[in-house]
Amino acid sequence: MAAEIVNPRTASSGDSSGDSGSTDQDRLGEPLDSFDPAFALHRGGKMAVQATVPIRDKDDLSLAYTPGVAKVCSAIAEQPELVHDYTWKSTVVAVVTDGTAVLGLGDIGPEASLPVMEGKAILFKQFGGVDAVPIALACTGVDEIVETVVRLAPSFGGVNLEDISAPRCFEIERKLQERLDIPVFHDDQHGTAVVTLAALRNAAKLTGRELGDLRAVISGAGAAGVAIAKFLLEAGLGDVAVTDRKGVVSTDRDDLTDVKRELAEITNKAGISGSLESALAGADVFIGVSGGTVPEPAVASMAEGAFVFAMANPNPEVHPDIAHKYAAVVATGRSDFPNQINNVLAFPGIFAGALQVRASRITEGMKIAAADALAAVVGDDLAADYVIPSPFDERVAPAVTAAVAAAARAEGVARR
Repeated sequence: MAAEIVNPRTASSGDSSGDSGSTDQDRLGEPLDSFDPAFALHRGGKMAVQATVPIRDKDDLSLAYTPGVAKVCSAIAEQPELVHDYTWKSTVVAVVTDGTAVLGLGDIGPEASLPVMEGKAILFKQFGGVDAVPIALACTGVDEIVETVVRLAPSFGGVNLEDISAPRCFEIERKLQERLDIPVFHDDQHGTAVVTLAALRNAAKLTGRELGDLRAVISGAGAAGVAIAKFLLEAGLGDVAVTDRKGVVSTDRDDLTDVKRELAEITNKAGISGSLESALAGADVFIGVSGGTVPEPAVASMAEGAFVFAMANPNPEVHPDIAHKYAAVVATGRSDFPNQINNVLAFPGIFAGALQVRASRITEGMKIAAADALAAVVGDDLAADYVIPSPFDERVAPAVTAAVAAAARAEGVARR
């Protein structure tokens, strides 16, 4: 029998007189499934293990398990590289989190993160044909996480780090990639950066400009903001200023973390200081990955033909109705507006391409190739309300996969 969960909205407030005002869908003790389709969909989880070979009789059993499996084990023991051919290792990714930065929910812990990790895993399969296993860790220390993932790594062809709070996520990714010979990819950083670059390339193309002509302002100096800034500069962006709660991340501040201090050294060529609003004056691009709200006058102060990528969910930093008054191209993180900056456009194809060639890591060149391939899918249909394709465009994953695989070979990290 399904367990019943008390609906917190209907718990007694201490007034026992009269009608409580509850409805058929809002009764004490009612299963959450009965009034919220999200709970109904999640009942029992969103994924399962499925065999790829039949076990119909004793002959099948003897091949799939003992004694047949012993031959395969012995061969792999003698030639370790055979593990890629005779197990699922090269087709499966570990989706790893510690539950400290889950969506817009924050530090909710490993168990509460599992619905998101399951969701990530089925997106891998749906959009990239890549199997993925959710792994929620009951530890938050950098070295604890690194050691745990290193010990799990023999089972996987790649590691997708997910929803790990900054600044620990930067060190965790770096240390894991140093110790492992499989791709390690923090999607909150790099997936967001790849899709942002693709949209920005097409926005610039639409308005007759190059990346080098643009000055951007990023709201948010967490995992996504830092990664986007570095990646856009690597791709040729003219200049970018990154802001946090205290204003522009600049070298004249004495309150910066090591990550922000490093960021300050490579950004803000214009030497801007002060608030986000002051940085936006005359800027060509706004990229929001922080939440909060940008005042309309600040948006109005941006350069003519500006781009506004307000990517916070569920509430963009600048509502599209306001952004369209001043910007040539508007993008958000939401699916109910045009130009959705969605990581699912990137990570399935990036991992599919990396696994296809057994890449030892994911390089900057592979990420830029992914962004370029993603931008190219739009093609001649480029328009202000179409600078990035839909996640459901069936051309996306194959294009990104092929581009990443080719780039891995060109960069010397492919092993087949």
